[in-house]
Amino acid sequence: MNQLFSPRISVEQVEEGFQLAPKFDGNGLIPVVTTDVNTGEVLMHAYMNEEALVKTIETGEAHYYSRSRQQLWHKGATSGLVQKVRQLLIDDDQDCVWMRVEVAGSGASCHVGYRSCFYRSIPVGNNAVSEEKGVSLQFTEIEKTFDPQVVYGDAPNPTQL
Repeated sequence: MNQLFSPRISVEQVEEGFQLAPKFDGNGLIPVVTTDVNTGEVLMHAYMNEEALVKTIETGEAHYYSRSRQQLWHKGATSGLVQKVRQLLIDDDQDCVWMRVEVAGSGASCHVGYRSCFYRSIPVGNNAVSEEKGVSLQFTEIEKTFDPQVVYGDAPNPTQL
């Protein structure tokens, strides 16, 4: 284990102590929710492995682990939309991270070009499901913040279908 992280010794130590003892899942990952430090808007959800969490702590910039590319990912290294970490929080049992960030440039965080990766809503309630269409998503962001083709060119899509 990395020297920044303590071993997980007891529930009390993990939940009430001062030691960082993250619990990575069976694949060596921990989920991360990233929000805008000023607005609280959820920008994205991703994962970190041990190396990504260490680099984020050391540099003050968001690093993630790309499951589709199987590699470390410095957010903004290609696009210039670097996420500066303003606050890094961990939940009570230390198995989930919340990052509050300030994003360089246009403030966008989504590789599709929208500000947030959460740019569509799912209807709920009695009229949410149609027999013909199933569930029809509704866009909450109409205009893209940047053109991904200009920023990334013909780079492969970082998500898996």
